[in-house]
Amino acid sequence: MCGINGIFAFHYAANPIDRAELLRTRDHMKARGPDGCGAWVSDDERVALGHRRLAIIELSEAGAQPMHNADGRFVVTFNGEIYNFQALRRELEDKGYIFRSHSDTEVLLHLYADRGAEMVHALRGMFAFCIWDNLTKELFLARDPYGIKPIYYADDGWTFRFASQVKALLASGRIGAAPEPAGHVGFYLFGSVPEPFTTYREIRALPAGTTLLVNGIGAHEPRRYHSIAQTLCLAETEVRTAPRSADLREELREALLDSVRHHLVADVPVGAFLSAGIDSSALVALMRNAGQSDIKTVTLQFAEFQGTADDEAPIAAEVARLYGVRHTIRQVSAREFQADLPRILEAMDQPSIDGINTWFVSKAARECGLKVAISGLGGDELFGGYPSFKDIPRWESMFALPSRVPLLGKLMRVLGSPVARVLQASPKAPGLIELGGTYAGAYLLRRGLFMPWELEHVLDRDFAREGMRRLAPLNLIASAIEPQPASAQARVSALESSLYMRNQLLRDTDWASMAHSLEVRVPLVDATLLSKMARVASASQSGLAKSLLAEAPSPPLPASVKRRPKTGFTTPIAVWQQTAMRELLIDDVPPCASIDGPWARRWASTVLAA
Repeated sequence: MCGINGIFAFHYAANPIDRAELLRTRDHMKARGPDGCGAWVSDDERVALGHRRLAIIELSEAGAQPMHNADGRFVVTFNGEIYNFQALRRELEDKGYIFRSHSDTEVLLHLYADRGAEMVHALRGMFAFCIWDNLTKELFLARDPYGIKPIYYADDGWTFRFASQVKALLASGRIGAAPEPAGHVGFYLFGSVPEPFTTYREIRALPAGTTLLVNGIGAHEPRRYHSIAQTLCLAETEVRTAPRSADLREELREALLDSVRHHLVADVPVGAFLSAGIDSSALVALMRNAGQSDIKTVTLQFAEFQGTADDEAPIAAEVARLYGVRHTIRQVSAREFQADLPRILEAMDQPSIDGINTWFVSKAARECGLKVAISGLGGDELFGGYPSFKDIPRWESMFALPSRVPLLGKLMRVLGSPVARVLQASPKAPGLIELGGTYAGAYLLRRGLFMPWELEHVLDRDFAREGMRRLAPLNLIASAIEPQPASAQARVSALESSLYMRNQLLRDTDWASMAHSLEVRVPLVDATLLSKMARVASASQSGLAKSLLAEAPSPPLPASVKRRPKTGFTTPIAVWQQTAMRELLIDDVPPCASIDGPWARRWASTVLAA
């Protein structure tokens, strides 16, 4: 895992690149790559690539970046891991390609030489990379199918710049900080900034599952090569005989084991985050089933929770004993949170209302000597673990007809909003008819932080209106299920994976873990696994359930894990935030917001101001 950046002065009249700017941007990301750094500048000083290295595969200097091939035509800077690089290397060697290292980075160089932009279809992993072609004078950028690894860029019509962090681009000193209304509105609607927007008008995120070509005319439109919704639709069109229960369990187990095995590829030890939930517990067990002999795991514990049902430490310790792993329980206190809060806000590359838990569990993992940890992120999206999997289809069914009556929804919302405030009911309730009749509207109701009609109370009116126009949130949501899968579970899975998980959970995991120089791997967020699981779910005609994940390891997860109700991670963090931000916040947000509790409104304002 690393930090990457680059500059391409593509316009003939643009100034040559500034080496000092390249290094400023690169070294702003030092925490992403403390093991080494590198820079490459073309002979004509029109192109430069930078790299900060966290050494995971090929620990020697042979794995250093930026890396070029033998004849110097291609140069790459790469952030991520390619889990099937050994199989790809064998294919390339059979074609005559000569390797000088044992790194996955070199595989990217030869694979691009062999297949060009189509190379992305062969990659299994998490990645954001850039390859310069010295013959065609083109930059090629690519991001993994789910968007696990980030890449941001700015194009002023003269020079193209990119980096792994928004704040690193700003550190270049060459990019303006004018606010992007769509990014700010998106944050207040969703609690995170939806791609491709950022909170800055001049900076964009390369969307997940896309590639981007930059040449003498500048950046072209991103080209999509992977779609979660498309994958689910294709699975539904494959006619298969419904499997027996025993066959279903075995097929799921093999698919999960295959993903875990791939995610264990490393030249350093791979540990795991272990909570009391099914997702992380199953992955730890499957790591053992996959042949991992020495596993370190980490669980957070809070004094405020001890002796209550919210304390995850006892059950996590039980799981650790069952599967024979070396387990650490890390205490986190309010004092530590308050001491870390300024660093948290600095590390938070884009505003988010989440990520605190990942910050502390990553900190704990690094204290245990780990450079790589497995996370259970993605299980809820894959196995229907959120309330949204029931709520959204139910609302869409209930409100589909009344929502089509012209002006009825808006009238009910306008008349109902004052009543909801008097009754202290959720501000979302008056919008059920207006929004609840479509999957996009119902998703906004379910996941919305603020509702669109509340934005003018928390943002400048003209700014909010411009942001809504540019963001078009309902169109943004609807695009996540285009093409639209047939089953309700597949539709919600595509929505949650493409929006909540991508824009918040994965992004929070990236900034919070990389601030501690820790690589987090997510075996349940894997395009190959998605394809396999979707086919099984479609054939079974019943969807997938967490109980199947709990039964996948050998032995299966204990009853204490399977029976434990799903809990969020809102307290004691909520209490700590409320205390700590009294010292940091000047103005609070008006209490009209739809989000749960005043601490969350306060937190939203604080991180945006930071």
